[in-house]
Amino acid sequence: MKTIRIGSGAGYAGDRLEPSLELIEKGNLDYISYECLAERTIAIGQQAKLKDPSKGYNGLLEHRMEKALPLCWKHKVKLITNMGSANPQAAAQKCVEIARRHGLTGMKIACVTGDDLLPVINKYMDAEVWETHEPLSKLPGEIVSANAYMGVEGILKALEQGADVVITGRVADPAIFMAPAIHAFGWSLEDWDKLGKGTMMGHLLECGGQVTGGYFAEPGKKDVPGLGHLGFPIVEISEDGSFFVTKIPESGGMVTVETCSEQIVYEIHDPENYLTPDVVADFKQVKFTEVEKDKVKVEGASGKPRTETFKCSIGYKDCFIGDGEISYGGPGCVARGRLALDIIKERLELVAPGVFDELKFDLIGCNSLYWNPDFKYNEEPSEVRVRVSGRAKARADAELIGNEVEALYTNGPAGGCGAVKRTRDIVSVASILVSRCDVKPEVEIFEV
Repeated sequence: MKTIRIGSGAGYAGDRLEPSLELIEKGNLDYISYECLAERTIAIGQQAKLKDPSKGYNGLLEHRMEKALPLCWKHKVKLITNMGSANPQAAAQKCVEIARRHGLTGMKIACVTGDDLLPVINKYMDAEVWETHEPLSKLPGEIVSANAYMGVEGILKALEQGADVVITGRVADPAIFMAPAIHAFGWSLEDWDKLGKGTMMGHLLECGGQVTGGYFAEPGKKDVPGLGHLGFPIVEISEDGSFFVTKIPESGGMVTVETCSEQIVYEIHDPENYLTPDVVADFKQVKFTEVEKDKVKVEGASGKPRTETFKCSIGYKDCFIGDGEISYGGPGCVARGRLALDIIKERLELVAPGVFDELKFDLIGCNSLYWNPDFKYNEEPSEVRVRVSGRAKARADAELIGNEVEALYTNGPAGGCGAVKRTRDIVSVASILVSRCDVKPEVEIFEV
């Protein structure tokens, strides 16, 4: 039975580069896919594209492709990535430049577009926003992006045209891993059972080192060897949709029933109805079996017909967040930290009453992660870090927070040190459903 090998090149935009290069060199791969796009990332990319039409793709694209493209060409590995973000065309053209510089004559680089629905977003102003349960027209802030989660269709068109590199914008995470299997085996786009299996395969690969033990590790409870040189996963998949998860033997980490079990439930709301653009996957009967060290057989996924709607991620200019931090150490540091917070609360009420949509006052190491203002300080730590943050509609108001924290140097409790402050403009994300009919994947091929 025919099989192919697909590697995970990245689990997020800033992921390590060397594990993917190791996969290309030693993994006997047919394909490698770099999953580098989050909801907020593409909205930020749209802002960058508005300022400079040649930008908008992932900022690490050049760093990754400078190393990956020559290796892929040498080892005959096809590369797929969503690093095109808000500007797949510019990303593809940049890859052409890199390929030419390395003499990769004959390489075909494709960009997939069609996910950008900003030009038609006005027709969806009555659509319900998932997060607010109100119409999109009532979203508080200027909409800067609207990107539908496409499926495999555009990637398949690119592969059918002989693309060696495929760069997309917003597609569903599993799609960049499942498309190679559909292309290689000729699966029907209505074979829901195989598409369900392919989605499970993509879901296990999409987070990179999570499934090889990275996010799994917990000392003394779930020990993982070699985390300093953690390897990324490989899937070996057959025509019938059966597959194994494994990794390069000499790389760090591990692939076990337990690591796969944790990854399969990651970001899954309903395992029996995992909605994707290509299929409604059913993971309820998934079974993992360790067949040898670092090799797990995966069975039991299936699927049901896809929906007629796509999720669309809306990016909008929401607010500004200002924050400031300062540290206190030694005897009495918690009491001084709490006094510092009391001072900032009073100061903000004096200089900016009623301007903040939200304020948060933390003692990092005591109550910051769990938002517990009633934490009982039974044991005195040797140091604490004060952090104050808040949301405001105007940048000038948000900047007041950091300024007031910094002023504790001379106006607050004794011994403050290491103060920092910053103000960020925040692009928030909302979600709506759009018609499949409005999403038309298109492909453009560039030949080196």
